[in-house]
Amino acid sequence: MSTVAAKAMPVRAAAAAASSSSPAAPAAVDRVDALIKSIRIPPRPSLLADLQAELASSDPSPETIGRIVARDVGMAGALLKLANSSLFGGRRAKSIEQAIFFLGINQVASLMTGLLARQAIPANSDALASFWDVSTKRSHAMMFLSRRLRIGAPDIAHTFGLFCDTGVPLLMERFPGYEATLLEAAAEPARAFTAVEEERHSTSHAAIGSLLARNWGLSSDVAWAILHHHDYPVLEDEHTADAIRSLVALSLLAERAIRRYQGHAGSVEWDKGGERACAYLSLDEDETAELLDELEEALHDEH
Repeated sequence: MSTVAAKAMPVRAAAAAASSSSPAAPAAVDRVDALIKSIRIPPRPSLLADLQAELASSDPSPETIGRIVARDVGMAGALLKLANSSLFGGRRAKSIEQAIFFLGINQVASLMTGLLARQAIPANSDALASFWDVSTKRSHAMMFLSRRLRIGAPDIAHTFGLFCDTGVPLLMERFPGYEATLLEAAAEPARAFTAVEEERHSTSHAAIGSLLARNWGLSSDVAWAILHHHDYPVLEDEHTADAIRSLVALSLLAERAIRRYQGHAGSVEWDKGGERACAYLSLDEDETAELLDELEEALHDEH
């Protein structure tokens, strides 16, 4: 593992790694374990487990996937609505089978995973009122960028975009003062967002989101990219997989476009990592501006 990656390991792994060099480390590991156990990580939904089992078979069956989706009437309806949206070409799928045919089984799996996440992680408080709206926009922006730049698989980009901040509602539920931490971290101009969280709560939304992704059986690239999505030096670390660095770089472009869509002139995260992201993606200033304009327009069209 690279030096950069080691610095950003999930909290339990980081504490365990320290145990060989510090006599007090076992106590630290125990504290971290206790902390993680006190945070409610939703279990993987059985519907998702069945879907992933079929996808992992040697010859995934669209018919079997259709039957799995149809077991939840609300899920089937939401999937049809998404399949018929302009984001996916606006074709009129009249059945789950048609939606699977139009979208492909991997994209259907990505959309289903997102819908199940909404059920498992409700964001009902005023502080989280816009959480899923922003997460959905990010997932769509990530998919747009993956297709537009021909980087990675669009369904993987979509899943990462939706899940990268799922640790936020879980930490808000666990820590009464986390909302204040969130505001301070979002405004921090120099330190990493996660450094502010770790200082106050001994963990971060990136670590908890990565743990959730692993527990839910999402791809290891998604889990590691969630862990690193505020760790911008990773973009310059050649020992970190390109799939992970690509997701981190695309997430910065998505974040900048969403901030512009929301009417904000600047972006603290873009100021911290935008230059590195553009260098990694080999985008010059004009190409970046054009891409952000296209993405912002796509977000408006979606709305």
